This record gives sequence, structure tokens and C-alpha cells, in this order.
Amino acid sequence: MIRTDPARFEVVKNALIAAAEEMKIVLAKTAYSPLLKVAGDYSCGLFDRTGQMVAQGPDLPIHLGSMPDAVRAVVEAFPDPAPGDVFIHNDPYQGGSHLPDVNVVAPAFHEGTLLGYGCVRAHWPDIGSATPGSYGAVTEVYGEGLRLPPVRLYRAGTIDPGIEAIILANVRTPSERMGDLRAQVAANRRGAERMAALAAKYGTDELLRIMQEVLDYSERMMRAALAALPDGEASFEDVFDGDGVLAPGAAADETFRVKLTIRKRGETVEADFAGSDPAVAGPMNAPLTVTASGVFCALKMIADPNSTIPPNSGCWRPIRVTAPKGSVVNAQHPSPVVYANHEMSHRVADMVMAAMHGITPRTVMAGSQGTSAVVTFGGADPNTGARYVSYESIKGGFGARPVKDGISAVASTVSNMMNTPIEILEMSFPLRVEEYSLLPDSGGAGTWRGGLGVRRVWRVLGHQAHAAVCCERTVTPPFGLDGGLPGAPARVTLTTPDGAERALVSKGGFIAPAGSLVTMQAPGSGGFGPPSGRDPARLSADLADGYVTAEAARRDYGADAG
Repeated sequence: MIRTDPARFEVVKNALIAAAEEMKIVLAKTAYSPLLKVAGDYSCGLFDRTGQMVAQGPDLPIHLGSMPDAVRAVVEAFPDPAPGDVFIHNDPYQGGSHLPDVNVVAPAFHEGTLLGYGCVRAHWPDIGSATPGSYGAVTEVYGEGLRLPPVRLYRAGTIDPGIEAIILANVRTPSERMGDLRAQVAANRRGAERMAALAAKYGTDELLRIMQEVLDYSERMMRAALAALPDGEASFEDVFDGDGVLAPGAAADETFRVKLTIRKRGETVEADFAGSDPAVAGPMNAPLTVTASGVFCALKMIADPNSTIPPNSGCWRPIRVTAPKGSVVNAQHPSPVVYANHEMSHRVADMVMAAMHGITPRTVMAGSQGTSAVVTFGGADPNTGARYVSYESIKGGFGARPVKDGISAVASTVSNMMNTPIEILEMSFPLRVEEYSLLPDSGGAGTWRGGLGVRRVWRVLGHQAHAAVCCERTVTPPFGLDGGLPGAPARVTLTTPDGAERALVSKGGFIAPAGSLVTMQAPGSGGFGPPSGRDPARLSADLADGYVTAEAARRDYGADAG
């Protein structure tokens, strides 16, 4: 029960959420890298004194499950923080997600009393390793870049020059990294200022009590939302492309499987990954907190489609996620993890949708793109001689719903990133975007059509680039539901200056010669309901808009279509 005056509770709750949103604005306005200042690959949150997330901005659901663990790791390592302290870490085995996601954590005080913490998790385009962008197909976490346990970065408001030197010595673009890091510190300071102002206005004890009531409030709302869904048990198993580590002499990656069983009972849900394959050699192993983020994201979409429940640690109390230790969805040190952070959580969110279709079929959606479709480039800019690293996540199809078509060319499920504008990319790096277009027929046919994937083509200008790709859904396409057809799979190719084209495996590094083209075809998404149920007027509009070709209309919707 809420013990505070209800009006005051609402004011403080919303003020905490607004403070987390303001942290996001500060970061976007002060960051250096396009990945942060325009694409938005970061999350900001406010946490209580034990590390529970109390408020989050409109950021990335992929970070929901693991950010509290990251803050708790700092709380445990530094139980007596002081004003002016700032901590940093990115260890996936201490609450992190993967090494490029760097957590900057700062305590907030009022009149000497600890109120809680701010945390900004930001994806750095490079964190070291042998591959620009830190996306190599390595076999141990040690090869993935600089791994920082929780360490004190600032003391009494002054940066530790030793820690700063270690960081800058291990990244390819140190000035950009320092700019992004200072933006994270600035965002945390804004969050701490807002928390301190609330304590000054309402009293420290009152603020601390309301923060706990916010967690309890979200828990009660989530339990009620889950209780409104039918009870049941359902399973889904999916095939993953591979881990990027090819066997000697192999031309293709080896697939692996993940199995999920959902048990819905009253106001609780258990997501059980028993039966999933053991850890793989390459970086497709997900720490359990990453797996949990995919589960949390999908279940909140299902139970709370209008987003009325504040997303915080209280939300996840009714949900239990279990997986065998050492499996590909519960990685143990020193398994590599860099791909799994987004690829596994994307696919897990889709798997939850598919499994819950067996329990509550009208509140889920068909398979979305199921990948972040990452492409990185790095090298020396031929115009300036300076090193650069470009990191992009390409948007695809958002799955069809029981009453709506899917959405084309957007971030889906666990992601909430924006596109990197072509103008920004071309001003920042020696690359040119030759094409960025929707892919006709890539959305699965159905009563409600899946969203379309995209084609994005980069030309490497005047230098040899060290590039890397990381995507899923090149082997199995995004699934349809209720008779809907699957969306189109992903495809990645390299075209050399002589015109020769070769397909690339879905994960790993490669050399892109000067003048070559790299093409990413991001997946579409699955359709919902049988194609025979599609409104002829909608199909005609699809044909007119070029979303569906006449050939596909005849094949998927019937001989008379179009």
C-alpha cells in the first residue's frame, strides 16, 4: 500500500522518471560519437541505495534486466561511497552485458546522506580487441577488449589519471571515448542533482520511502496485469545461425538451439530455458541477466501494451528466469559474449512471443527481425590520417500483430535505437551510403502483413577498412503466427572493386578493400493470420506502394491477387 499522500507520490514518481529522461538529454547533447549523440545506444536510470532500479528513461529494453545487477556490483565493491565519487565497469560477469556497454555509476547525496545512484550505460563504438569496433569472433572474453571490474574513476570530483590512462591506452579513438565518458559523467551529475533537489524539498526520509513505494507500485501493477492473462504452459524452440567460429575447412557456421518453456500461474511467470544447448565457442553466450532482459521486455509488451507500468526492478519481481549454468543462455566465465548481448536478447524476446501464443494468442506478435544487424568499419581516414571506428545497427521488420500490420525499418522488441542519418555517417567517416531502401516482399504474408526489412549499402572510400558483421536470421527467417508466413531472412555480401560478390557469414571480421561495397539486407518480419484473410484493398495498396510484388501477391495471396 502507498503510505505517502497519493498526490505527493505521483509528483515524486514522475519527477524521478523525468530526471532519468533528463539524464538522457544531457548525454545526447554532450556525447561525441554518432552512435550515442544521434543513434541513442544508451540507457539512463536512477537506483536506490541497494542497486534496485527505481526509474528509467525511454531507453533500451535490452538493458532492463542487467543494469540493476551492474549497480549492485558497484554497491558491493564500494559499500561506503563519498560525494564526488564516480565508478566505472563493463564486466559481463558482474552485471554488465558485453564489454562495449560501459556502465558509469555515481552516488547521489543530500546533506551527507546517500540517496541512491545514477547509472548511464553507453555503448562505446570501440573497447579494444583485435577488431575495430570490438566485434571479432573470439573464443574467450579476454579477447573481446578492455574488461573493467567495478573501479573508482573519480574521487572527490577529480578523475583518477591512472584509470583514465589505462582506458585511453586500450581504445582506437581515445579522444572520442573520453568525450563519451565525460558525457556519461555529466548525465549522472544531472541525475544526482535532481535526486538531491527532491530530498531538499520533501525530506530525505520521505524521498527514500517513496522510492521503495514506487518499486512496490510497479510490482502490484505487473502482478495485476499478469493475473489478467490466462494460465498455461507452452514451449518454443528456435535455431540460431551460429557463433562466428567456423570449424576448420567449413564454409558455413554451425547452428545451435535454444529451448524456452513458459509457465504462467496466476500473477507469476516462469521462463525456463532447460534443454538449451551448452555454451558455444564464439561470442553468442549470454549472461543470464541478458537473457532475462529479453524475457522481461516481451512479457511487459504482452501484459502492458499501453506502457502504463513504470519499468523498474519492481516490475520483474513476479517473473522468474532460469537456465542451466554453462548453457548458451547462462554463460559462465570466461565464455565470450559480445554478440549475445543483442542477438540473444532479440531472439529470446521473439521466443517469448511465440511461446505465449500458446497461452494468450491475441496479445502477441509474429517474429520481428530478431537481430541488431550490426556492421562496423575501422581504419585510418585517408583524408586526415586519424583512426576511426563506425558502428551501426540496421533496422528491419517489426512483427505483425493480431489486428495490425507490422512496421517497416524500425528497431524492434529489445531495441529502441534510431537510425544513424546518412549525412552524419558520411561527414564522420570515409564511407558513402550508396543505397538505403525498403526490401519488397520481405514482410511475411498474412491477414496482417509483416513489416519490411531494409537494404543498406556502404562504399569504402580511399582506404582498406577492417570491417565486421554481426547478425542473426540468415538461416531461419522470422516466424509467422496463426497461419502467417515468415519474413525474409538476412543476407550480407561483400562486392570487391572488380565486381565479384561473395556472401559473408553472419558473424565475424573481414577486410573491405578500397572501393568495395558492403551490403546488409536486414530481415523482415513474420505475418499474422492466413494470407487468405487479407483485405483486398490492403493488398492493392501494398502492390501500389511496392511493398509486395505482383509475383509474391500471386504466390502468397492467391492466383487472382493483383
